[in-house]
Amino acid sequence: MTDAVIQHEDGRVELRSEEGIRTSPLYNHDLAPVPVAQRNWTTYNYAALWIAMAHCIPTYMMSSGLIGAGMNWWQALLTILVGNTIVLVPILLNSHAGTKYGIPFPVFARASYGTLGSNLPALMRALVACGWFGIQAWIGGEALHTFFTSILPSWPALLGKFAGHATTEWISFLLFWLLNILIIYRGMDLLRRFENWAAPFVLVMTALLLGWAVWRAHGLGYLLHEKGKFETWAAFRPIFIPSLTAMIGFWATLSLNMPDFTRFGRSQREQAIGQTVALPTTMTIFAAMGVIITSAAVVIYPTMGINQLWDPLKLVAQFKQPLVVAISMFTVVIATLSVNIAANVVSPANDFANAFPKWISFRTGGLITGLLAIAMQPWRLLADPSGYIFTWLLGYSGGLGSIGGVMIVDYWIVRKKLLVLGDLYRTEGAYRYNAGWNWRAVFATLLGCTAAWIGLVVPSLRPLYDYAWFVGFGVAAITHLLLMKVFRPRGVIDPQPVAA
Repeated sequence: MTDAVIQHEDGRVELRSEEGIRTSPLYNHDLAPVPVAQRNWTTYNYAALWIAMAHCIPTYMMSSGLIGAGMNWWQALLTILVGNTIVLVPILLNSHAGTKYGIPFPVFARASYGTLGSNLPALMRALVACGWFGIQAWIGGEALHTFFTSILPSWPALLGKFAGHATTEWISFLLFWLLNILIIYRGMDLLRRFENWAAPFVLVMTALLLGWAVWRAHGLGYLLHEKGKFETWAAFRPIFIPSLTAMIGFWATLSLNMPDFTRFGRSQREQAIGQTVALPTTMTIFAAMGVIITSAAVVIYPTMGINQLWDPLKLVAQFKQPLVVAISMFTVVIATLSVNIAANVVSPANDFANAFPKWISFRTGGLITGLLAIAMQPWRLLADPSGYIFTWLLGYSGGLGSIGGVMIVDYWIVRKKLLVLGDLYRTEGAYRYNAGWNWRAVFATLLGCTAAWIGLVVPSLRPLYDYAWFVGFGVAAITHLLLMKVFRPRGVIDPQPVAA
């Protein structure tokens, strides 16, 4: 069955009626295509979204791992800028389908993977989001822990230690985790209302910290004068390539699920401009602020270790005025909540709902995300900055790159941006393939993951792992394209939409 769709002059498509899909087991309200009348996100909304997501502690600390690996300040910032510019390309390519058809990421994945097969990329993406949720929740918990310590100095030793951390630190983590869950249960509208002001608020507060640090240090400090270990390209390349891949991995998650946000876009132009202007610039500027503040802090607090000074929570903890600490920690809480809900809840909540649309709602999916986040032990991921970059970010980028390669090639080259919107919600529609699975996309993804990760077990192929995202993306994209051409599925290529 082919539903009548309304084809708008700007290219956006919507169903004339949802009556034909509402009873489908693949449909629920959270996954339904957004009517054009409700697509009202503007250029500023997308710019503010990225600014708010980029203004987080992991971005601030990103340069620390690179400088710790031997880069100087400008090499670290250049790596961050180039990485985020590269990842912007797949972000924009996958964003297009969300704006055109009003569909979220897991529904978009049904076109290439099948109505059931879409759970493979969706759940792979969801598990990474759970890890990120845990990382951000642990950071937020540290902010609460610092705040409580400023009020009650004996707070860290109040209940002794448990599993290598103060018991009160675990309590702070669980309190912040609970705050996230409560906001999820209030719904996304609550967060969206302060997303627009959270972005400039965090930027202003960080700028004040920057100004204070430079003033107290009587200059920019020593980091900006360090030469770094690498003076030639031959010496720089072995650390630059895996670092660049890790920078791409930082937002490889959003490069897949941006349709979750662009489905609300007022136009392709507005979502593209908002993202292009905000992502690379904000990531680089905020990381630069981290470099300058840390560089000045070395002069201000000469007795503190450099690893402690890279952590803004430990740096702010040196302030003696409880009010200053309270304001600083409030800023961290706002920044962390903003990025956590936007980047790490929207997608997995939709992804888990995609697996069981009639049983799992957005709220239930958010709760599942929070529980899995604890199980992934984020305190271990953040314990070592080099492990965070070269194990966590680099590792999963290969898997997400493989998914991105399949979806982008499928939408832009195989289907030429044409989808049968109603059939994305039908078990017996054009995207059923073989019992709901497109084996071509699954095989391409698994082959891409194998190529990206094989360097972990075969030392001679380690360079493939250093290029994990690029290798996974390229292998999966080419494989999927060839399989879709050679083993052409019937009825799913070049669909003819019904225009109003």
